[in-house]
Amino acid sequence: MNSLRFVITSTRCFASKSTVDWTRPGKVLSLEQKQFYQKNGYVLVRKCIGREELNKYEERFNAICERKVKPPASMLVMKDVSLAKKVTPDSIDAITKLQDFCDEPVLFSYCEHPRVTDVVRDLIGSSPESRIQAMHTMLINKPPDTGKLTSRHPMHQDLIYFPWRPADLTICAWTAMEKINKKNGCLQVVPGTQTQLLKEHDYPDWEGGVNKAYYGIKDYDLSLPREYVEMDAGDTVFFHPNLFHGSGANRSDGFRKAISCHFANYDHTKYIDVKDTIQEETGKQIVEIIKKHPQRYSVKPGQEVTFELSWRLRSRPVHHDGKENL
Repeated sequence: MNSLRFVITSTRCFASKSTVDWTRPGKVLSLEQKQFYQKNGYVLVRKCIGREELNKYEERFNAICERKVKPPASMLVMKDVSLAKKVTPDSIDAITKLQDFCDEPVLFSYCEHPRVTDVVRDLIGSSPESRIQAMHTMLINKPPDTGKLTSRHPMHQDLIYFPWRPADLTICAWTAMEKINKKNGCLQVVPGTQTQLLKEHDYPDWEGGVNKAYYGIKDYDLSLPREYVEMDAGDTVFFHPNLFHGSGANRSDGFRKAISCHFANYDHTKYIDVKDTIQEETGKQIVEIIKKHPQRYSVKPGQEVTFELSWRLRSRPVHHDGKENL
């Protein structure tokens, strides 16, 4: 196996946490890589996932879109707001996201890939054996923009969706399935913003509409310096859930694919009550979505749907069989 490669694209700090030893290298990451993440809130690992695996994920995505493979009931198959009425339901060009693929074995193998999980444990675990949980899974098929810029994603913090803490023990692994650059809407990050408090979020007032749950930071300061994370196929960026990030419109002629998973440290992460916090409204909206589709999310008759339950029903253990914490 080739060694992991990474690229430093900026320098800037978040408080050390007792669970992770920031003074020593990890199993696969160097001390420099770990401290870069600690300071900036993200780190880019080159050639993390091989072409064979990427082809496998893409083939399964295509088969699901073309209805050659039946997706699990728990998976959400989504269309871009600008495409929903313009193409046939079984077209690859109609589907822009597969969400919650924890029950789809081919796609979930990404979450279990050792070249992903080793990095995750280096950054949110106390040891290479730390138990981790796959919390949120997506395969994104970002469409060419129709001219109304609906393919962009506003700057946001993923933590707005997550009712658990500490935030420092959650991380996203986001892998490019093809070349991703400014033209086709690469990720944009504001280094160091993971140290800030969670901001209030809302739907941006954009002409052409906004995709469901594409929240943005309210009154976002557009003058903040951002960096563009350009990637080749297989490159993976690992980032903190509080980091300001988003993506631009896809101005190319083709779709742009990426696969991702948010992981949490199973042993040191606990759910919180978001009542009377800026996450309360987000929680209510997600609960309403779950209530509309009880069978998809395996809600039992008479079971009270809560923000916490919405995540318990969707998360899955990675390389362990724990069932209590998350």
